[in-house]
Amino acid sequence: MDRQSAKFRIQELTEELEYHNNLYYNQDSPEISDYEYDMLLRELERLEEEYPDLRKPDSPTNHVGGSAGEKFSPVTHTVPMESLHDSFSAEELREFDRRVRETAPQARYVVEPKFDGLSVSCEYRSGVFVRGSTRGDGTTGEDVTDNLMTIKSLPKRLKNAPAFLEVRGEVYMSFPSFEELVRRQELNEEKPAKNPRNAAAGSLRQKNAKITAERSLDIFVFNIQQVTDVTLTSHRQSLDYLAELGFPTSFYTVCDTIDEALEEIQKIGDNRGSYDYAIDGAVVKVDDFDIRAQLGSTAKYPKWAEAYKYPPEEKPTKLLSIEINVGRTGVLTPVGIFEPVLLAGTTVSRATLHNKDFIEEKGICIGDTVIIRKAGEIIPEVLSVSEHAENAVPFAFPTLCPSCGSPVSRDDEAATRCTNTDCPAQLTRHLIHFVSRDAMDIDGLGPAVLEQLIGEGLIASPADLYRLKAEDIIALDRKAEKSANNLIRAIEKSKENELYRLIFALGIRNIGLKAAKLICENFLTIDDIMNAKAEDFSKIDGFGSVMAESVESYFRLDSTAELVAQLKELGLKMKPSEQKPQGGVFEGKTFVLTGTLPTMKRSEASKLIEKHGGKTSSSVSKKTSYVLAGEEAGSKLTKAQTLGIPILTEEEFLKMLPQDIEN
Repeated sequence: MDRQSAKFRIQELTEELEYHNNLYYNQDSPEISDYEYDMLLRELERLEEEYPDLRKPDSPTNHVGGSAGEKFSPVTHTVPMESLHDSFSAEELREFDRRVRETAPQARYVVEPKFDGLSVSCEYRSGVFVRGSTRGDGTTGEDVTDNLMTIKSLPKRLKNAPAFLEVRGEVYMSFPSFEELVRRQELNEEKPAKNPRNAAAGSLRQKNAKITAERSLDIFVFNIQQVTDVTLTSHRQSLDYLAELGFPTSFYTVCDTIDEALEEIQKIGDNRGSYDYAIDGAVVKVDDFDIRAQLGSTAKYPKWAEAYKYPPEEKPTKLLSIEINVGRTGVLTPVGIFEPVLLAGTTVSRATLHNKDFIEEKGICIGDTVIIRKAGEIIPEVLSVSEHAENAVPFAFPTLCPSCGSPVSRDDEAATRCTNTDCPAQLTRHLIHFVSRDAMDIDGLGPAVLEQLIGEGLIASPADLYRLKAEDIIALDRKAEKSANNLIRAIEKSKENELYRLIFALGIRNIGLKAAKLICENFLTIDDIMNAKAEDFSKIDGFGSVMAESVESYFRLDSTAELVAQLKELGLKMKPSEQKPQGGVFEGKTFVLTGTLPTMKRSEASKLIEKHGGKTSSSVSKKTSYVLAGEEAGSKLTKAQTLGIPILTEEEFLKMLPQDIEN
């Protein structure tokens, strides 16, 4: 490649990598696989080596991909949280070994699994966990202390601890926890998490720590960043010390040569299907800390460690049939049934085919040989058709619902739906959603019990749940009197729920939990909601026309009016949600917060704003009333200055609050 072409390609790769960095590290929503990203980065590294004068200081090869977001307070890392350089072959690992032994011929290695999660720092003072943060860009991360507190496997107090200790670990979501999360998301017809890594990252960066707690996150601690009063000379010694203190650590192997290290990497790769957590490779680290100091680091990577990345495993298999599942809102989802194949350590025989468009774009026919892989080590996905079956006929998507036989229709979302709202398949999934934790939260009414109740003809709508008696439950197979009474008590308790839970439980299209809360913040009663029109809902900040029309259409149905009337008669309180303060000093004002405030967290300032009638937004626009800015305020401050929006310091903000009452 000539210089001009290289310059163009470097710019192209830089822009593409920064785009994917933002999706992966900041949005927790990647569009490409880790392997595809690694190959783009490797191509950029090669071009920059060939044309070093074209390498820019801010190249993706010179920095960790993430950044500190603005919804958490920033944390500056005293010890940088470096990334690792990746190898994809034994030859590359041998080259790493050659570089190490030029400085330290006697070096020994520690080989560990490379976890596929979110890297964090945890700080302890006198054995008490005091602060936790994400890696961010390696220099500045986000304060996620409250969310890390929800991880049961992370010790909150240490025995015989030093005065100060900072450790580095990897937060992850186990396969069972991930499968449960995806099951709930699919049940609610939400976009499911792509893999455990994204699910863990998204869960840890939730504003509401209660949501994090529900996600059952775990952590492995694998490094000591700083420690006082303790002298450690090797990585192996530090790992043993961490285990003694009570930290969850993973297995490791000490190797004298790179050949031994390669054997261990192969062993870890062969066994990765037996772990209940995702790994995407193995890490080779120089054991001796003095040798590490001699080797040093580049701008981005330590020279004393190298990661080996396992390639994604893809295999061909035969598509035997396509099943059609019907969701709670009537969406027909095709599922491919394959000849079982061992993939990434587990047997795969099913995978979603998404929708009619996906099948047509791939040209999928029953009997075809298809290429499948596991995305993020867990979700099977179909990549392509490698060979059509003889006399293959394109799959004909059904025109009638397989559950009830009613006609189906195509909507603007590329979804095919059953038109019968009383469809049995929809009923089951709708009731599962209705009783779920974020909805009516009826403990003990799991899918199996609901299916039994439906099968016995005891329930045909959400209202029927409130007509159940203990003897109905006892009559089901293997249901004891105590569990039946507990279930009836849970059903009765749900009658006291706030209105927003019921609105979410009803399963209105395009209306999630947040939207349900917004509705109930703006309309006091169920009657107010039922009498409102789309234009009334459109006035709610954060509501679009599609959401507004969905709500109006739902409450215009005779079946909805009948259901609500029955629920009222059966004793549901439908308690109004706590209303936003009216008449405060900030009524009608919208604030955007940016930077680090001198004496309070941004979350504390937000509560004060809402307490006094105002609201906060995450982005600056012409509708913004004020920007409350602290130190290291970024692009939001610049945009506010450009638009001429008033900028407040914390002191100026506090002076605006009423001084004669408790803030």
